[in-house]
Amino acid sequence: MARAINDRLALDLLLERGPLTAPQLRALTGLSRPTVSDLIERLRAGGLIEVAGEAGADRRGPNARLYGLVGGRAHVAGVNLRRDAVHVVVSDIAGNETGAASRPLPDAPDLVALIAGAVADAAGGRVPHTVVLGTPGLIHPRTGLATDSGVPGWRPDLGPALADRLGVHVTLENEVNLSAVAEHRTGAAAGRDDFALLWMADGIGAAVFLDGRLRRGASGGAGEVGLLKFGGMDFCDLVGAVRDLAPEEFADRIVQGVFALVAVLDPGLVILGGDLGRAGGDRLAGLVAERLGRMSPAPTEVRPSGVEGDTVLRGAVLTALDLARDDVFR
Repeated sequence: MARAINDRLALDLLLERGPLTAPQLRALTGLSRPTVSDLIERLRAGGLIEVAGEAGADRRGPNARLYGLVGGRAHVAGVNLRRDAVHVVVSDIAGNETGAASRPLPDAPDLVALIAGAVADAAGGRVPHTVVLGTPGLIHPRTGLATDSGVPGWRPDLGPALADRLGVHVTLENEVNLSAVAEHRTGAAAGRDDFALLWMADGIGAAVFLDGRLRRGASGGAGEVGLLKFGGMDFCDLVGAVRDLAPEEFADRIVQGVFALVAVLDPGLVILGGDLGRAGGDRLAGLVAERLGRMSPAPTEVRPSGVEGDTVLRGAVLTALDLARDDVFR
């Protein structure tokens, strides 16, 4: 047990800091010289780390060797399934992107075959250890089955069917939840245990983090704020027709949904995500925060998304890396 804990501690340090020498590992872990020497040999024998150079041109010997992760030990794939396309990014276990692919969705695709083909294109002949697929719709936390998301060719058993096709572990996750994972790890919610993400793109939804954990709800329906009604209109319809509105009018509409999240959850932070939230930037976030302050007694920050690029893909890759590392590094 102690060996496993020490090995994972060393591997996590190499992930965080890059290649390290044995003396650096001793200093960072507080472990003894023999213990660090043993774990280095164990991890090298297991194909998890390798000598990655030396720490200084004038230094030689065992203490100067830099040890780094063997990135090619395993690969993962993150998938963002949209209603018009599928996008894939493949990463090695060290987190380095090694491939990417996109394919448009025809009107009636064989969705499993199309996604499997895109994963194969991005993997470049490698077999991914884990695939995490982000999609619209509700994903049941226990069964992995999904509700109809409006994606052409949809099937509720998409996750298990894709796993059978690829022969690897596949996890299906709601797209907004994955975007929230990305914000929590590398974006506007980094360092925060509690926050809510309001997603505004081709669909409207929310994701919830409380006590540092993603909260999906009993059936995967946590955060479905698009179904709320204000003035007899669904919130998704209120927000869906805002692209030509002035920022002030946009803020007047979305603050209603933000207030509902704050009144029930008191998250302390709400992130405005998706295409519309990102485009609104700090100005829209400030306008929403101003209006929210007049409605709610609970102090709440409002921020735009802090993740560059495709937040769903980023969250899918991060989740896949977590799953793969827990298996490969144990």
